[in-house]
This record gives sequence, C-alpha cells and structure tokens, in this order.
Amino acid sequence: MRAGLRARQVVNLANGSTLAGLGMAALGGARAVRSADGLFLGTGYRLPLPPAPAFCLGNVIITRLDGLAPGSRLFWHEARHATQYAWCGGVVMVPLYLAAAGVSWALTGDFGARNVFEQRAGLADGGYTDKPLRPDIRRITAYRSAARRSAARRSAARRSAARRSAVSGSGPLAGAAGRVLPWPASAARAGSTASPSR
Repeated sequence: MRAGLRARQVVNLANGSTLAGLGMAALGGARAVRSADGLFLGTGYRLPLPPAPAFCLGNVIITRLDGLAPGSRLFWHEARHATQYAWCGGVVMVPLYLAAAGVSWALTGDFGARNVFEQRAGLADGGYTDKPLRPDIRRITAYRSAARRSAARRSAARRSAARRSAVSGSGPLAGAAGRVLPWPASAARAGSTASPSR
C-alpha cells in the first residue's frame, strides 16, 4: 500500500470516522470486509438513509449492492470521500457535507451537482450530473457579471484618458509630463552636469 493510503488509513482510524463507518455498516445490516487500499467494504446495507446506492464514512464504503468492484468508478469515487474524511478531521465532514449539499440544492435543486465534496470526488464517477443554476440565480449572476464588466470598462476608459492627457499636456498631469523644464544656457555651454537649482 502506498504511503499516502497508509496515512489516510491511520488518520481516519485516529479521528474516529472509520470506527463510526464500521458501526453504521453494522447498524444497517451490512457485512463489512477488508477491501483495496486499506478500505473496508460493507455490502447489503438496508437502512433507508442515506438514499444513495453507496456512501462512505471514514475508510468504510457502505453500499446497498451485493458487491462493489475495487476498480469501478463508484468505488474510486467513494475512496476519494475517504481521503476527504482524513483532510476534514473525521466525522466533522458530515455537517460540512450536509451544508455543501444544502448550498447545492439552493443553487440547482440537486444535492450533488454543486456540492464541493461530490465535485472533488468526481460527479460522473458517483453517478451525479452537473445541473444549471436555478433561473433566478442565473439572472442575479448575469446581472452581477454585467455590472462588473461595465465597471471594468469605465475604469479602463478613465486610465486611458488620464494617460492621453498626460502625454498631450492638457490634463491634470500636464505640468509633470507635458512640459519641458528649462535648463540654464550657461550650464549647458560650460558642460556642467550640476542641478539648475542651487
């Protein structure tokens, strides 16, 4: 097993999420066995929640199916969730995941499409599809984008006008950039490099 996978196994054991996963599998009547990459696979889960065909808790992948091949896309999707548990500090990921699912539902009407955890684990691998934003949200974001573009154009026009006026000698910066400062003729004849001010 690779060092990163071994670290994930140790961290999820230490943070309690793997033990919680084994407990959830037992509670749902799933039979947990060791699987690839330090993961456990619990098959035959019978509780109604969560409704997904498979889910992960710590280093335990739990499924309603009779089996889940370690090389399958769904297996690797759930394995990525196991890594997320390690990074999030264990079961702390559960409320974070639920909050992300709520945001996704508010934006699209779907719990997975804009859920950052599902996106990072691979939407298609988990059986999710990307969904468009709700119509009201699309209108708000389109209005904000248009306002940002308009402000950027106005700012660019102001900068361009200021540069033109500075070069032509007609604007507020003309005194500095549009006028040649006099140099005493005597200093020029003598070849002096001294400053004209004394």
